[in-house]
Amino acid sequence: MLDDAGHVLTNNHVASAGGSNAKPQVTLNDGRTYDASVVGTDPSTDLAVLKMSGATDLTPATLGDSDAVQVGQNVMAVGNPLGLAGTVTTGIVSALDRPVTTSSEEEQQQSDPFGQGQGGDSSASDPVVTNAIQTDAAVNPGNSGGALVDTSGRVVGIPSSIASLGQSAGSSQSGSIGLGFSIPINEAKAIADQAISSGTADHPYLGVTLDDGTVKDGTATRAAAVVQTVSSGTPAANAGLRQGDAVIAVNGDPVNGSESLVAQIREKQVGAKVEPTTVRSGSERKVSVTLTKRPTTGQ
Repeated sequence: MLDDAGHVLTNNHVASAGGSNAKPQVTLNDGRTYDASVVGTDPSTDLAVLKMSGATDLTPATLGDSDAVQVGQNVMAVGNPLGLAGTVTTGIVSALDRPVTTSSEEEQQQSDPFGQGQGGDSSASDPVVTNAIQTDAAVNPGNSGGALVDTSGRVVGIPSSIASLGQSAGSSQSGSIGLGFSIPINEAKAIADQAISSGTADHPYLGVTLDDGTVKDGTATRAAAVVQTVSSGTPAANAGLRQGDAVIAVNGDPVNGSESLVAQIREKQVGAKVEPTTVRSGSERKVSVTLTKRPTTGQ
């Protein structure tokens, strides 16, 4: 719960379950159940905000700082796995900035991996790309939209997806195998604030299409996101990015492919300044880019 007005942050695929005729309800830990309405959704990040009707005597969750989360720290996932309400599981943060791609609610994919290079909008057809917090706390279907909390009880993430052996050929096992992924709360709170105020959210725009690639690093090679096209008049063009540039980091955080760069850009806010590290013709350089609002279709 975000505030004492009854706003609740969850996953979009949870809020959208049942279709347009669904009548969502929110059940509190003390057993009270309230009717709720969807006040804002953002399919591109798989986040949504509900508002309970007539709820009183509410205690909002305490939000933490996901930028301060460290690998190895203890965390607890709180949710409703397999319909078992109020279940908590514990574990550690296994990795940070883990790029994770899942399908949107309509399970559609688009050919532009950045969702931006052709003037695409932030629509339900976008794949959801998250720069996720990875944990080994047991997370199963039903945990989505719950809370990932630190040892002080502060929410640091929103559990949203899992990896399972059921996704691999030749395996029938599904459910938790210790690979759960949460949306960092700093990103989720920024989206929630926009969803509450306007019903939607704006997303940052770079203006490129990408592919996976490698660059030379001495006698070794390094994975990178390689720029395929740069649209004129975009932040990327204004910063001097060109076709063939290989991005290996953003603000010092490593980039190991197109998905990684997508995840790092999508977690930023419109107007943010970022510093990609690029390699061109064997020379490494840093450029400054101010991210703008992603244009709507047709622009």
